[in-house]
Amino acid sequence: MHNTGRDRLRSAQSQFSPETTYLNTATHGLTPRTALLELERHLRAVGAGRFSPAEADPGIAAARGAYARLTGVPVERVAIGSHASQFVGTIAASLPPGSEVLTAAREFSSVVHPFLAREPHGVRVREVPLDRLADEVGPGTALVAVSAVQSSDGALAPVEDLLEACAHHGARLMLDTTQAGWLPLPLERVDYTVCSTYKWLLGPRGSAFLTATAEALADLGPLAANWYAAADPWNSLYGGPLELADGARRLDLAPVWFSWVGLAPALELVGEVGLETIREHDAGLGDRLLTALDLPPAGSAIVSLAVSEDLSRKVAEAGIAASTRAGRLRVSFHLYNTEEEVDRLVKVLTS
Repeated sequence: MHNTGRDRLRSAQSQFSPETTYLNTATHGLTPRTALLELERHLRAVGAGRFSPAEADPGIAAARGAYARLTGVPVERVAIGSHASQFVGTIAASLPPGSEVLTAAREFSSVVHPFLAREPHGVRVREVPLDRLADEVGPGTALVAVSAVQSSDGALAPVEDLLEACAHHGARLMLDTTQAGWLPLPLERVDYTVCSTYKWLLGPRGSAFLTATAEALADLGPLAANWYAAADPWNSLYGGPLELADGARRLDLAPVWFSWVGLAPALELVGEVGLETIREHDAGLGDRLLTALDLPPAGSAIVSLAVSEDLSRKVAEAGIAASTRAGRLRVSFHLYNTEEEVDRLVKVLTS
């Protein structure tokens, strides 16, 4: 990491005030101070009767724009919602009967369940090991749906191989990037991406994005058409006609206002540090932990460890915030974490 990247990272770290050794971004990211101030102002305004919903629109537009810049996807191909699964459901509903959806075994349920719910309508879901996913794409595959980074253990999807396999067989690719906000990805080339922002993108829970290529976007219609997806939202609150916005905005879901307050500053902070710098830092901490435990490096910000319940309890008693997933201890690192925190965890695990 060169000096400018290190300087940006150090400056960003001053935005956070954790009261624990927080190694749990894969569950929820920490809120930066700039976003926290916006949230506090919003709550005071609501409590004082000074909040007007239309006043939230500029912040939502700013967040949409910040996400477009971060991902490299044109802003007119970015839709907003509350949860990634809502957008996965929209994509699932667009598939005709007989469509095969290929996904990774033990994939996070928000990626898989919307497609399984379409099985009575003729959609077929096939689950294969992650490392075989690209090889299993065939002429009968309509869509590959997978998390770019696996929630349970931090394994990375073979994105370039999947793009090549899907292009060769005429399939589409959907990536859930909720756990990949630390990882640079060629999202402008991916047919569909969905992302909840409350983990690596440091937003409140209840804000999510969808992006799509122009061709793939044309196949999607609104699953839950609503006033906020209208061409003129504030004049579309009652009755017909249905006059949807252009581009991805026609897929917008009405925002949970609290969840969008402060999101733009959080996204801008991530963008200022830069995903390459964040990847080097986050994955470097993950590999520092693995190396200290005599395990092979994995190049991921999420590390899954087989430890006893007693040792997991000792980790918690030491004031280290982590989680248990698939029967293993899961720790995850982001820009606010340090090498000293990794070493603190290693001391607990090896004592």
